[in-house]
Amino acid sequence: MSEPIDLLLQRNSAPRLTLPGPDTQEQKLMFQAALRAPDHLWLRPWRFLVVEGERREALGRVMLDCLLRRDPEADETVRAKALNAPLRAPLLIVVLADITEHPKVPAVEQRLSAGCAAHAILLAAEALGYSGVWRTGNPAYDPEVVAALGGSRDEEITAFLYIGTREGTAKTLPAMSTDDFVARW
Repeated sequence: MSEPIDLLLQRNSAPRLTLPGPDTQEQKLMFQAALRAPDHLWLRPWRFLVVEGERREALGRVMLDCLLRRDPEADETVRAKALNAPLRAPLLIVVLADITEHPKVPAVEQRLSAGCAAHAILLAAEALGYSGVWRTGNPAYDPEVVAALGGSRDEEITAFLYIGTREGTAKTLPAMSTDDFVARW
């Protein structure tokens, strides 16, 4: 098999990530891959925020503040998880979908395009020798998190992509038969 197919067939999420993370030039390549996502009428319904270094701590404070607004009674374990979530990887990329009214491109297509861009970033990271995991959770659906990140009312968080070097070995994924998911019509 070819190297690109091997990469696609072996990719899996890496929940434990450490240094090093992609440098600026490698990040640029990852974003160039994202810009190739399917995009009906070239709306470019996505943008990307890079969060690294000390800014990860600031994002953790945003996540904690928004958690406490949603659930003032959250216990200490849940609070610590929110505060420390952005520290799970040396690089976070927030993928935002910028949803606009369009007569030919419904909102769902714009969201799917942003999802394809996020996946392209993860695949590019793998191709560069890094690993990643796509997370969402309550912060992704909280308009106050979007606002704290400088997003507009028309933007939604599609993904928090955590990227770095895999810590430990990759988990073994169960083999699946395409016959269970594919039918001929």
